[in-house]
Amino acid sequence: MTASTAAPTRAAATWLADFGAALARNDVEATVALFEAEGFWRDLVAFTWNIRTQEGAGAIRAMLAARLADTQPSNFALEGEASEADGVTEAWFTFETRVARGRGHLRLRGGKAWTLLTTMTELKGFEEKTGANRIKGAEHGVHKGRQSWLEKREEEARTLGYAEQPEVVIVGGGQGGIALGARLRRLGVPTIIIERNARAGDSWRNRYKSLCLHDPVWYDHLPYMPFPDDWPVFAPKDKVGDWLEMYTKVMELNYWSSTTAKKARFDEATQRWEVRVEREGKEVVLRPKQLVFALGVSGYPNVPVLAGAENFQGDQHHSSKHPGPEAYAGKKCVVLGSNNSAHDICAALWEHGADVTMIQRSSTHIAPSDSLMELALGGLYSEQAVKSGIDHHKADLIFASVPYQVMHTFHIPIYDEMKKRDADLYARLEKAGFMLDFGADGSGLFMKYLRRGSGYYIDVGASELVANGSVKLRSGVNIERVNERSVTLTDGSELPADLLVYATGYGSMNGWLADLISPEVADRVGKCWGLGSDTPKDPGPWEGELRNMWKPTQVPNLWIHGGNLHQSRHYSQFLALQLKARAEGLDTPVYELAPSHHRR
Repeated sequence: MTASTAAPTRAAATWLADFGAALARNDVEATVALFEAEGFWRDLVAFTWNIRTQEGAGAIRAMLAARLADTQPSNFALEGEASEADGVTEAWFTFETRVARGRGHLRLRGGKAWTLLTTMTELKGFEEKTGANRIKGAEHGVHKGRQSWLEKREEEARTLGYAEQPEVVIVGGGQGGIALGARLRRLGVPTIIIERNARAGDSWRNRYKSLCLHDPVWYDHLPYMPFPDDWPVFAPKDKVGDWLEMYTKVMELNYWSSTTAKKARFDEATQRWEVRVEREGKEVVLRPKQLVFALGVSGYPNVPVLAGAENFQGDQHHSSKHPGPEAYAGKKCVVLGSNNSAHDICAALWEHGADVTMIQRSSTHIAPSDSLMELALGGLYSEQAVKSGIDHHKADLIFASVPYQVMHTFHIPIYDEMKKRDADLYARLEKAGFMLDFGADGSGLFMKYLRRGSGYYIDVGASELVANGSVKLRSGVNIERVNERSVTLTDGSELPADLLVYATGYGSMNGWLADLISPEVADRVGKCWGLGSDTPKDPGPWEGELRNMWKPTQVPNLWIHGGNLHQSRHYSQFLALQLKARAEGLDTPVYELAPSHHRR
């Protein structure tokens, strides 16, 4: 212990000892007194069997009154040394509950807890068979009728879903479904992943040619198997697709590709789902106990209904169906939208000799990639962070330890600095007529992502094309009418067009439920994503966590899993533990099931 860490370590150890002692004697008031009056306790499953943030003393008191006796927390132990900066002491700790082990993070101010994070890491008696507990694999000796590894895998593939039913069916075999499937496989939960594409990774391969990850490699690892240390910082889409395909095979997932989920219903008599799928031209009925939708970060493509669109003589499609730029050299191309996909598609079309016009309907946040990597992500997800002892596991927990209610205050200084650093680019964009914003409160990209899942572009080069006029811009207008070879804008002007791309985003994830199950079930679950911040496209009331993500919904045995690669990796752990607990028949009383305030 160094001189700089001795005092904060003592302060954290004292607080943690007092906290553990108060919990052990079921003293709710003494426990609450250890927090600031407006302090936060974010719990990922360990205490609440939910993903929930208790905001303020009243909420912490209510949670403890309801859950302390059953949870039986114990064995709180400081992990490593604490640190202190700007009057805030930070420390890591481990703990146990009656049924699980956990890890947590603490921030102290003036001797009291400002933020507390508690997370479940494993269920007692149902630990993953890793490290010293790994299976032997080989069966030494002589045994009649023994099966090889391959024979066992072939038998599992032959019987699961037919002679034997899975515990879990995951609809969607992209990054989210694959990450969750890997977690469940390690926990011994029989699971089938349903994917309509022919191969794992096709959800990436089938996107437009120029697509690359805009997030850096350190942010994007899958569970258990990080990318090699020479993996590119920003991976091209086809490389990501190949990695997902390899991962699916190596992790021994029961992955049903070329399979389409047709209809699902919950059978109250058997307490199982009945999921009808088409596989290899034949109908198969799966009867899992738990049904997970892992269909990305959004629902169906938003395709605007425009007068005259049926008469257009050129090509028109949503950005999700864009085939690439090769066929449009020398063509007049109009892209409706101004976020990530719109910029990527405009840039690729321009590179291939197209005449491109972007139509910007509303303001957009621009975050230059280099500045974003350094200012916003560098402290947690970078080569330097790894050298400083912050791998993606630790970074995920640090990220998760910041309550959403105050997260914007952490981000505002970052984007204030970005405004200064990239002032020249922003000035030239505005001179070109581009409408800029930094979020409703200046908190920038990630808060926009959490609140609405849209409204931004991570600039990897296309902003310069807009600023210098290479990509033409029409801002503050929309398409009023589509003509045979042009579009008429709401200001009355007309643009010739051979190609019309609708880079207009996606709907809520529960839109899938309306078709696959019923509109009534979709409305019971309610809107997915968003915090209730009462900012554009994120209506209140305040909810404190992402709506319906990775936690119990208003429909029992129905779950939503998704997000970017980072979220798919991190939150798949907590969803898998919830599913494992139910598979083993553990009591899982959910504290404060979130209500549905919005339908779709």
